[in-house]
Amino acid sequence: MDSEPREIAGHEPLLVVVLGPTASGKTALSLELAEKFHGEIVNCDSVAMYREFDIGTAKPSAAERASVPHHLFDCVEATGTMTAGEYARQARQVLAEIKGRRRLPVVVGGTGLYLRALLDGLFPGPQRSEELRERLRERAQSGPEYLHGILRRLDRAAAEKIHANDTPKLIRAIEVCLGSGESGSRQKMTELWQQGRDALQGFRILRLGLDPDRARLYERINGRAREMFDQGLIEETQNLLQKYGASAGPLASLGYKQAVQLIRGEITREQAMQAAQQAHRKYAKRQMTWFRREPDVTWLQGFGDDPPVQREALRSVASVEVRGRRPEI
Repeated sequence: MDSEPREIAGHEPLLVVVLGPTASGKTALSLELAEKFHGEIVNCDSVAMYREFDIGTAKPSAAERASVPHHLFDCVEATGTMTAGEYARQARQVLAEIKGRRRLPVVVGGTGLYLRALLDGLFPGPQRSEELRERLRERAQSGPEYLHGILRRLDRAAAEKIHANDTPKLIRAIEVCLGSGESGSRQKMTELWQQGRDALQGFRILRLGLDPDRARLYERINGRAREMFDQGLIEETQNLLQKYGASAGPLASLGYKQAVQLIRGEITREQAMQAAQQAHRKYAKRQMTWFRREPDVTWLQGFGDDPPVQREALRSVASVEVRGRRPEI
């Protein structure tokens, strides 16, 4: 199968999204699709966008990146910042360029908020308030449930979607609620989310979701975390700490956070690896909860590097392409 996507008059070109939990084989499946359908891969993993964060992010290898064009990897400085809104802006520009080349864009990654921002747009929330954020960060020292409790009182529906340990998202959600008007007319984050969103236009979207067996997924996650430690995660983290200190935000992400604790002597190597494994397993569970809410997902039962799963994905893409074309006369 070697099908070059064509834009037919009256039909929008196809955009394929590969989603699923960490370690489910999204990279392998996206490469297979891009190679077979003359595609280009667009990253949708927030930490993989940062330069110098390599081992702990499981980025595609140099050989894999050379096989097909890749976009939005290593595009943010280690001390820089990236938001869902800025990601959506940059990714939409990349998609427009891929469309202009008449290639198939394949968006792949596990950051659900970034994917939602890209496909559905974001609500016009209030501006950031550093003063409020600093006060909330201080309050967060009381424990992870403190901010979660505040958000529950302001917007229970939003609190149900944000994990109690995800301090940055909790702070933004509270900021949105408090900054949306006077106390008598404040809007909930979930209400604002429904207003003024700018959904992606100009593409037919096919969402392919990987849904592997939970026990096998956890085995893979444990193995991947172990490999990261064996392949030099501690050394990479040490170098990043020496160069940037705490100013490199991704050092608080999964894997790196545990490596930092090890370097500081707070835990042993074995404890760091086990903590990283557990954190990744919990993250995978949250990812699946998030992605289950995505509309119109074609779920594939297995890993992205399983040949039967790849064949099913290829058939799904080919089927959508055929349905989108006018019959030959």
